[in-house]
Amino acid sequence: MKPDDKICYCFHVTKRKIMNFIRIHEPRVPSQVSECGGAGTGCGWCIPYLKRCFEESRTKNAVDQELTAEQYARMRAEYIRSGKGKPAAGAEPLPEED
Repeated sequence: MKPDDKICYCFHVTKRKIMNFIRIHEPRVPSQVSECGGAGTGCGWCIPYLKRCFEESRTKNAVDQELTAEQYARMRAEYIRSGKGKPAAGAEPLPEED
């Protein structure tokens, strides 16, 4: 995923914003990344990706998933449609089903 791709679709938070938050605020645990615009507090889909961003910042090694923004959005839609999470009010709409 690219820096300007959204990680949190519920609160419209990009990877760049998350990585800058981590760099500036130096959270001690991954859960503190939710202080960045509420990321991870909506449907829950992005929590594993927030943890990866946190680890990436700690190790200085890219742990970036080899997903396109479109693949990521489709995977989130499947997660939501399967009943595993409920998007926050104002969340990015789910893409159309194939």
